[in-house]
Amino acid sequence: MEIKVLVAAHKNYQMPDDKLYLPVFVGKELRPDVNHSFQGDNTGDNMSAMNPYYNELTAIYWGWKNLNLDAMGLVHYRRYLSLNHKKSLNKVLSYQDAERLLKNNDIILPEKRRYYIETIESHYRHSHENNPLDIMTNVIKDKYPEYEDAYNKVMKRTWAHMFNMFIMKREPLNEYCKWMFDVLKNVEKQIDISTYSTYEQRVYGFLSEPLLDVWLERHPEYKTTEVDYVFMEHTNWLVKGGNFLKRKIVGHY
Repeated sequence: MEIKVLVAAHKNYQMPDDKLYLPVFVGKELRPDVNHSFQGDNTGDNMSAMNPYYNELTAIYWGWKNLNLDAMGLVHYRRYLSLNHKKSLNKVLSYQDAERLLKNNDIILPEKRRYYIETIESHYRHSHENNPLDIMTNVIKDKYPEYEDAYNKVMKRTWAHMFNMFIMKREPLNEYCKWMFDVLKNVEKQIDISTYSTYEQRVYGFLSEPLLDVWLERHPEYKTTEVDYVFMEHTNWLVKGGNFLKRKIVGHY
């Protein structure tokens, strides 16, 4: 199979040697002078200039529109799919692993991230500006009513497949990207993010994360499997947990 997993990066960083991976410098259109050896997301049909607002989705869009593959996926330069939890580039998911998993599955996902004490909706509302989520809810209701039940179900869950990480065969990839980018473009038409902080202006990347599970819920015909994911750098769980509780109490900050 022709399979590539794009590694979204915005700076030079060590990458896996496995042929499965294609490092992609996101937002290249805005930083043309950065010296790196990665593929830019600004060739062919692209939305590279929108990277400050769409995050890693500019890599997904570039790969979807410009690569002729049997399957394509995305990970991050510090976060990878893996069959174990070892923090080593030599232990991340390999081409052989991906090909084997895709023989009997259409989509490979990271294991669910569980929030336990709050739903996906409440987690989003405590972490980000609320208006974009309200608008997206109405976009789905008005433009894609066949997804409304799936959307409501996903937003009431306490778990989700996060980070926009996946590997999909071509057919589900085409269907998912067409739907997801259309939803976000309709949201984009209705909001003004000019007063948002630089972090909150990444709104479309944030909104897209629960959309993957909404789409999956609506398309049970595609067979999925989960694997581990590993964060390559040290995580201070005390600080992370404290920030989680702070957002829960006072909202995003």
